[in-house]
Amino acid sequence: MMSDIFVLIPGRTSRQGTALNEGKYTDTYKEEITTLLMNAEDMQRLDLETGDRVRMWNEQAEVVVTCKADKGESPPGVLFISYGDISSQLMGGDTHGSGMPTSKGLDVQLAKAE
Repeated sequence: MMSDIFVLIPGRTSRQGTALNEGKYTDTYKEEITTLLMNAEDMQRLDLETGDRVRMWNEQAEVVVTCKADKGESPPGVLFISYGDISSQLMGGDTHGSGMPTSKGLDVQLAKAE
């Protein structure tokens, strides 16, 4: 099984914000926070297609999400996922005295889920 190291950037999206108005338990909101956006070149290199399930992990947690190609916004090696349960699991607990754990630029490994 081929795996690579990536930098994960969690963040908010307008679709997430719109879906949040309808509630966190709607299908749209759940889809938004469990879909990983990837650079198309990375997807091709790892033999992934839109809709494939991928396993993503670091020293904090391991999660499985659906992937799809982004719209060309991310350079190779950078992943994006909307803030939510999945991204929170991958954050560490150290707040570096700020009260907020590091939530951007998380090193993660990624492979196609079996």
